[in-house]
Amino acid sequence: MPMTALTGSRVRERRLALGLRQADVARAAGVSASYLNLIEHNRRRVSGEVLERLAGALAVPLAALAEGAEGILVEELRSAAAAVPEGPAPELDRVDEFLGRFPGWAGVTVALQRRAAGLERAVEALNDRMTHDPHLSASLHEVLSAVSSVRSTAAILAETDDIDPDWRARFHRNLHEDSERLAVGAEALVAYLDGSDQAPEQGIRAPQEELEQWLGARGWQLPELEPDGPGIAALMPDIAGLASAAAREMAAVWLRQAAADAAALPAAQLAEAVAASGDDPVRVAARFGVAVPAVFRRLAMRPGSEAGLVVCDGSGTLIFRKPAEGFGLPRFGAACPLWPLYAALARPASPVEAEVEMAGRGGRRFRVQAYCATRHPAGFGGPELREAAMLILPAGPRGAGPVLPIGSSCRICPRGDCPARREPSILGVSPTAVPVGG
Repeated sequence: MPMTALTGSRVRERRLALGLRQADVARAAGVSASYLNLIEHNRRRVSGEVLERLAGALAVPLAALAEGAEGILVEELRSAAAAVPEGPAPELDRVDEFLGRFPGWAGVTVALQRRAAGLERAVEALNDRMTHDPHLSASLHEVLSAVSSVRSTAAILAETDDIDPDWRARFHRNLHEDSERLAVGAEALVAYLDGSDQAPEQGIRAPQEELEQWLGARGWQLPELEPDGPGIAALMPDIAGLASAAAREMAAVWLRQAAADAAALPAAQLAEAVAASGDDPVRVAARFGVAVPAVFRRLAMRPGSEAGLVVCDGSGTLIFRKPAEGFGLPRFGAACPLWPLYAALARPASPVEAEVEMAGRGGRRFRVQAYCATRHPAGFGGPELREAAMLILPAGPRGAGPVLPIGSSCRICPRGDCPARREPSILGVSPTAVPVGG
């Protein structure tokens, strides 16, 4: 069976599509998780015997992993069928016949499925920006303020004939200044909506986004902060390059926290503890004498980790987001109230674990673990500060247990029967939900 340099990528794509963890697939195929990780990143050649075992573990024909295009097209046609539950059920047992007889139409079907998925992600991002983005709100307010000022001044000049020359000159000067302000505000707004990077100081990205995009560009890796690394000082030139002062301050705080996590949970000892504890963050935290969210952060930021991580403060506002593929995270505003993150926020020091399924076409399943830690920085009589974190991991095989349906946010969630819905969805779902408290 011929194999290509992309065989590992196909293994990874199939595993993610099934929502399986690397450790589970590696165990089923009789290989180590580290070896499977190297295979999936095309850093190790895979023998025919191992590839056959992987195909069995992933319930996919061997040709789909080894040969490529045609096998992948079959799987994408199956995914397209699964993403459209309405209407007559497609003849999945004849998908090979369809591909063989009509390869062009098969390609069009897959392309449309990919485009639909991309458009859904774009709608989600744009709606989140238009609804909740504070920088967009400020830009619109500036433009409207300038328009109102220009209109008022122009009305005075047009409707008053006997204006004192000095006052007329003053009105003309104000009109000029307001028109300049309007032009600058409109230019900044257009640049923001276009996602342009040409004017970073005009609020194109929120400070939190700047930090997360910087971390994402590094693959969420900070090896400089490991015990044998050069430390925070080596990263300060990068931090200085962030556009806003707020982002630089947030990055400095994050680096100090990450350095403390690395010192308390060295990578080698952490791997041993995870293996010994059966992947239980509470046991790992007890072993090292640290808070559970620190374990979450280290697990999510490990090299090759596919885990996502979200952190919220006591108000429920998301203050950190490392995405997991297929798990929708809102850029601004409130997230889905059914997230286990918020159940943990309401019950400090009580672990919460659940298997969840995201709303949308071909919704993916995840295993999430959430925990809330408290602090009293002002002492015994001061306020209690809560911070909850949720680790997002690929789920095991389907049917393993009860599943909690969740979404990204109410505005773009297609589930019309959700009892926790706060507002109607822009997707036009039937408003049959029972209002919370109703």
